[in-house]
Amino acid sequence: MADGLERLWTPHRMTYVSGEDQPEGGYERPAGCPFCRAPGLSPEESLVVSRGEHVFAVLNLYPYNPGHLLVCPYRHVADYTELDLAETTELAAFTQTAMRVVRKVSNAHGFNLGMNQGGVAGAGIAAHLHQHVVPRWGGDANFMPVIGRTKVLPQLLTDTRDLFTRAWPT
Repeated sequence: MADGLERLWTPHRMTYVSGEDQPEGGYERPAGCPFCRAPGLSPEESLVVSRGEHVFAVLNLYPYNPGHLLVCPYRHVADYTELDLAETTELAAFTQTAMRVVRKVSNAHGFNLGMNQGGVAGAGIAAHLHQHVVPRWGGDANFMPVIGRTKVLPQLLTDTRDLFTRAWPT
């Protein structure tokens, strides 16, 4: 190549970058909330890993790292303070289980956990609360995301979902 750089093609990300895949009404006020729809879809379509009484765990369609999970309440609420005690308790328990499962399946060295509350705080879908569980490994923030603004994911999301679903305690 003329510039001496190698190219890593990730065309599946273009739908996110271009906004082509965003729900009607945008991510801030989606008409068809993807977190409300996910539990009703088939396992192949939804990427749901596990379902509880009040919350579910689903793989992030646009992950920061391999195995990036979201823990979402079934109820469509935007703010953490809107959760009732049962939802809050199960969300915390699912977050702990998610960490255990990811450690077991992929030997994560650490995690970033968090909720972005509101669009100004970085929430991609601000209208439906979701807790991020992002596995981290030593050296995972190499030159690709820092300089190339590209993330390399070594496994298909459906394969990751299958591994996590089998490892999730019932």
